[in-house]
Amino acid sequence: MFGWILLIVVVLLVFWAVGIYNTLVRLRKRCDNGWAQIDVQLKRRYDLIPNLVETAKGYLKHEKEVLENVTKARQQAIDVSGVKNQAQAENFLTQTLRSLFAVVENYPDLKANQNMLAVQEELVSTENKISFARQHYNDTVMRYNTRTEVFPSSIVAGTFGFDERDFFELEDEAQREAPKVDFS
Repeated sequence: MFGWILLIVVVLLVFWAVGIYNTLVRLRKRCDNGWAQIDVQLKRRYDLIPNLVETAKGYLKHEKEVLENVTKARQQAIDVSGVKNQAQAENFLTQTLRSLFAVVENYPDLKANQNMLAVQEELVSTENKISFARQHYNDTVMRYNTRTEVFPSSIVAGTFGFDERDFFELEDEAQREAPKVDFS
């Protein structure tokens, strides 16, 4: 009788461990999918930037450094790997794009150029998609990391090598601040 009880307890423990393992695998796959969605939008962003630079090039002959910085930042963002490095590169690219848009404001003809407006609109749309993809990714990473750290699933996670994932975080404090609006 004791043997049967022990066998039932062992079988239940195995089913419990398999259930936790499968849950962790699903969460890890969701994290991978979330990152892939960010990657798709980042690639779209990278494809739009050369169009933006080309459109602005004719107007911004005296602003060559700004255009070069945007091009360099784009290439750095393409070349990096890993969530933390990608986040840093994306933050730098965002800063250089802001400086380009600030310069564009000084050129009314460029600001009104239909090609420039179309590329800017596409870029804004892509930035929104990146933002949503980052949010989804970070939510998924939070669920995954929580599951790998809470008891008893932390035992299964540690045994089978489910490591913590990095969040895609903003490092530029200026991006965390609300924009200032002045109507005076």
